[in-house]
Amino acid sequence: MARGLETFLTAMAVGFAGCGPASAGPLLKDFAVCAGRYSALVEHQWLVDGPASEVSAQSRDALLSLVEAVEEPGMVAAAMGWRIEAKVAQRALLQRAYFAGDRRAEKRAGELLQACAALIVQS
Repeated sequence: MARGLETFLTAMAVGFAGCGPASAGPLLKDFAVCAGRYSALVEHQWLVDGPASEVSAQSRDALLSLVEAVEEPGMVAAAMGWRIEAKVAQRALLQRAYFAGDRRAEKRAGELLQACAALIVQS
């Protein structure tokens, strides 16, 4: 990802975090959950669509930058927990969608990723 975009995203996240301690928690959780979802997508794409994983990895890395920007020292473990839970859940949806042909799982996985994509600016 271009350094300028990383700087912009980080500055934006720091600006949000400056709104007060109550606002940092929800942002942190949203960013961490989405980073976990994109981590699952990247790993899934390694299996089924290698080249697409590079684009997804850029989104994951942008979200991880946002996590780092708003993460408070006492929230590191919680943020990691949210990432892991979201990754496991997204992986299950992707596996059901791809290997079992479950259309509902495919739709839900797409909806969740689309909501996460709305949190970041793509270059």
